[in-house]
Amino acid sequence: MGGFDEVESYPVLPSKNVEGVCKVSFSSFEACDVGMVMDLPEGPLGEERKKATFDWKLMRLNVEEPSYLRVKLAIWSFLESDPLFHSQPTVLSSEEEKRITAKQLMRIRESKFFNDVNGVSYDKKLLYLMALNEAVNTLSPSLSVKFALGVSLFSICVQNLGTERHSSFIKDVWQNKILACVAVTEVAHGSDTKSLQTTATYDHNTKEFIINTPCFKAAKCWVGNLGKQCTHALLFAQLVVGKQCHGLHVFIVPIRDPYTMHPYPGIIVGDMGDKAGLNGIDNGFIMFRKYRIPKDYLLNRTGDITPSGEYESLFQNPQQILGAALETLSAGRIGIMQESVCSLSVATVIAIRYSGVRTQFSNDNKTETSLLDYQLQQWRLFPFLAAAYAQRAFVRKFVLIYADTVRFSMNANEDTIKTVSQMVSAVHAIVCCCKALLTWTCRDAVQECREACGGHGYHKAARLGDIRANHDPCVTYEGANHVLLQQTSRWLLRAVDEVPDLDFDSARFPASELEFLRNFESNLSLKFSANSVNEVLRVDFLIEAYQWLLCWLIKETKQRLASSLDDGENAFMAKNNVQVFYAQTLSLAFAENTVLNYFAASIQEADLSLRPVLAKLHILYGLTCIQKHLRVFYEGGYASGPSLSKLTSEAILEVCQLLRPDAVALADAFAPPDFILNSVLGFADGEVYKHLEEAYTQHGGIAERPVWWSEIAMKSKL
Repeated sequence: MGGFDEVESYPVLPSKNVEGVCKVSFSSFEACDVGMVMDLPEGPLGEERKKATFDWKLMRLNVEEPSYLRVKLAIWSFLESDPLFHSQPTVLSSEEEKRITAKQLMRIRESKFFNDVNGVSYDKKLLYLMALNEAVNTLSPSLSVKFALGVSLFSICVQNLGTERHSSFIKDVWQNKILACVAVTEVAHGSDTKSLQTTATYDHNTKEFIINTPCFKAAKCWVGNLGKQCTHALLFAQLVVGKQCHGLHVFIVPIRDPYTMHPYPGIIVGDMGDKAGLNGIDNGFIMFRKYRIPKDYLLNRTGDITPSGEYESLFQNPQQILGAALETLSAGRIGIMQESVCSLSVATVIAIRYSGVRTQFSNDNKTETSLLDYQLQQWRLFPFLAAAYAQRAFVRKFVLIYADTVRFSMNANEDTIKTVSQMVSAVHAIVCCCKALLTWTCRDAVQECREACGGHGYHKAARLGDIRANHDPCVTYEGANHVLLQQTSRWLLRAVDEVPDLDFDSARFPASELEFLRNFESNLSLKFSANSVNEVLRVDFLIEAYQWLLCWLIKETKQRLASSLDDGENAFMAKNNVQVFYAQTLSLAFAENTVLNYFAASIQEADLSLRPVLAKLHILYGLTCIQKHLRVFYEGGYASGPSLSKLTSEAILEVCQLLRPDAVALADAFAPPDFILNSVLGFADGEVYKHLEEAYTQHGGIAERPVWWSEIAMKSKL
């Protein structure tokens, strides 16, 4: 097959310099060299690894980002050295899970990894925190979420939305003096944030805000860290001055005495109880009864109370203030995307390593066939392997754009405010659709990997069930996916009208993300013309197909909106009526195209020896995404007859076969150490059956009669 070995679609660039020395110091943040990547143990997977066409250690430095890897290796070593982080021999109650996770959080907050995290640039701190978060999340999603909410997201929000008067809170949270939570969702309102009912009314006489919950439907709920432990909350509430409501603002609200852990008077707070997963997180609810906080606890970058008791803001209306406040939470959504890619990667490693060892049935009645040799197993697993590589590359690059946008916006002036607005809107739109795409991809992958491992995949020691349960809330928290997709489609519909204002030649974000709009009308005239599999196994085909797809979905969605309005529907219902099949599909297609573009850019930067296999992964991910949109390609007239469907299906199977020799090595390249992976099916030595035997036989009481034997035994001997 042409194209992959020559990687003709990816420009030849100099090899990446990966020289450096690993040091456990945040301030240096240096890279790892190949020598820091430990050899894998001998075992049943050895023959699989010999088939690889590339150096898996070099690939690890391409996938991981060497400086990230240095941090992760150090943290993983720290976690493995402490018995507190070792898996428990028995299933724990949810209360015990919360206790252990709380103790683990205290331990990592006291560790050397936070000694010098303050006083550095925002982007450098963000990159470090993401490396830390990924390392911890791979072992314990509950622990990483607890830290992210209680420390990193709190400090980012206070830094971005507060001013100098709030700097002590940032210092205290990093010095382990306080632990925070983010209280947005209410019992009766989640995604509809503008309708939240908790109020913060300014009392000019005492220079305080009075926080009040008018009814149970306004109780804050699902707040991580709130149920048992946090001392402070970032509270989203309606700011009221006099008789006027100025919309949603953010307040720092003390919740518990850090010395006694008792809640302060005027607060009703409690734990919400057991969940389907993530039970190490103490999700809580809270209600306020005319609870007072100082005036200075308002995060005042978007609006403030003057000495005379008047409200002032840089923004013209409450919706702008709400947007500015909620945009800061994009950091949390980026964290969720990163965690989803992490879970996707771990599940894929487990399933592919297991499939490399497991054999079933024989073609010649002599030698059983490896599961990886079955076309069906390749088709089930390899697209998710490709997705893990593509989405990991996207997150790694996009976080730099996010950090650049934050830095640029914090230094905005009258001359740059328009550019800042465009950048912030684009970040929000991309985060919304990609959070949906990445979390849904992970959800589907974990389930497929569980099934691909057969019955053994259902055992708790395989870990796939825990990954599935712990990932599940990602599709609804920090914004329900279906609602977030509406944000992206609205941005795209506006963007097509703003093309004349975008400087495409500069390639500056966000014009770089909207390049397909430059030739909107000509893209709509594109037609599928391939006659062979080789013609669809090319990047050019992916680019063309997505250019047509995005432009047609924008055109069709706009036309249907206009038609609904002409028929007398109001704007709200008109938007509602175009979501299914059109606006939502547009957002997901845009997310897929964005991930593909970022992955392609990362391939251009990779070592020459890695590009052929990365090109195969890029094509496989693109083709599997295109297959999901076949209805639209035929409905819109891009294709007719069976060729598009037939050729893409054949191409997917061909790429899967080409990736077969590299599958285990590709999984090895982002696999964490065995202690962190913690799956009897996925350990690096491939000794699946030895580890299964240990899982079956080394837990307590396996051969003893149950303590409740008398309840089921026959009552008398005959």
